[in-house]
Amino acid sequence: MEGLDSGASAAADASPAPLAKGKRTRERLLDAANDAILTKGFAATSIDELVEAAGITKGGFFYHFRDKGDLARQLLQRFLEEDDAAMDVLTDRAHDLAEDPMQRFLIFLDLYADMMDEMEDVHPGCLVAAIIYQEQAFDREVRALLFEAAMRWRARFRIWFIAIGERHRPVAPIDLDTIADSFSAVIEGSIVLTRALGDHRLMGRQLRLFRSMVQAAYGVT
Repeated sequence: MEGLDSGASAAADASPAPLAKGKRTRERLLDAANDAILTKGFAATSIDELVEAAGITKGGFFYHFRDKGDLARQLLQRFLEEDDAAMDVLTDRAHDLAEDPMQRFLIFLDLYADMMDEMEDVHPGCLVAAIIYQEQAFDREVRALLFEAAMRWRARFRIWFIAIGERHRPVAPIDLDTIADSFSAVIEGSIVLTRALGDHRLMGRQLRLFRSMVQAAYGVT
């Protein structure tokens, strides 16, 4: 039994390496797919080019993903997780810097705008928007993830405006879902304009304008 235990221990010690390699391969495929979809869309992105970019065989692709639809699902899920994490970092920083909900939100917008200003090139695009434009190419599960993305963003910013409303009365009645959605509208619209005009600082300016509009809506200077 001691020999069996030793063998099991050796196998356990060796197992993380292939697992880590497999994870890196999967991430390379997802990275390649992300870049290709943002550049030319999902339909024009082929499995052949992805496996070439990742340096693996086509069999390696199908080890990680059932098909292109499964790739899209996993890519969206990764994007949403990373987006949530990035938003959480900015939210936590804003909460650390102020007590008043309005001031926290204004700081959050400043931090977001500053982050966009630091980009040296035009924004590469939004994965969710890129997939929505070709929604008919995807199955029900992918479309459900797109809906979930929009609802998650709405819920996140609805929380902000609920907290603001507890301290500050708006100048005119405001529908919480509508004003929560307005952040996404500003971001997605800014990405389109940034790419169309080749102006990598446009998004920061639009975010600061949105910041001023929120202040005006609540009569805050």
